[in-house]
Amino acid sequence: MPRLKEKYLKEVIPNMVKEFSYKNIMEVPKVRKIVLNVGLGEAIQNIKLLDAAQKELSLITGQKAVITKAKKSIAAFKLRKGVPIGCKVTLRGNMMYEFLDRFISLALPRIRDFKGISGKSFDGRGNYSLGFKEQFIFPEIDYDKVEMVHGLDIVFCTTAKTDKESKALLRYMGMPFRN
Repeated sequence: MPRLKEKYLKEVIPNMVKEFSYKNIMEVPKVRKIVLNVGLGEAIQNIKLLDAAQKELSLITGQKAVITKAKKSIAAFKLRKGVPIGCKVTLRGNMMYEFLDRFISLALPRIRDFKGISGKSFDGRGNYSLGFKEQFIFPEIDYDKVEMVHGLDIVFCTTAKTDKESKALLRYMGMPFRN
């Protein structure tokens, strides 16, 4: 069993029940999935950049990344419908807990001048989004083998009904929010 899942079962659930006075422990929100997304507009000219990004995303998550294609054509960006422009990974179950544990304990402390993450990126339905300008915060990425510096977005989808519950859930799991 992943370390963070054990923490969720032993510490987070009792704390959430105490804070929000749930009548049943099945009401306690949990992390449903984590989605990592890389959008590369430069991949229109150079498809090899997309392959490198896909390999890096697979290294970070331990799961093969899926290449995403443009949904519609945009003439201003010289983009045609169906052209590959990014990649994504959806993590669930034990892989999700393993990634979240590595993200909180290894990746976040590697950010320069880190004072905590913003607590304002909730969507109103209990999901939290986070974006990074470069992929070097993950220890799996070798600095010398990177072809291009790119950003990535991470979305934490929870079963929480409100942002307050979701923030409390992530805080109890160890996410360092700014005050």
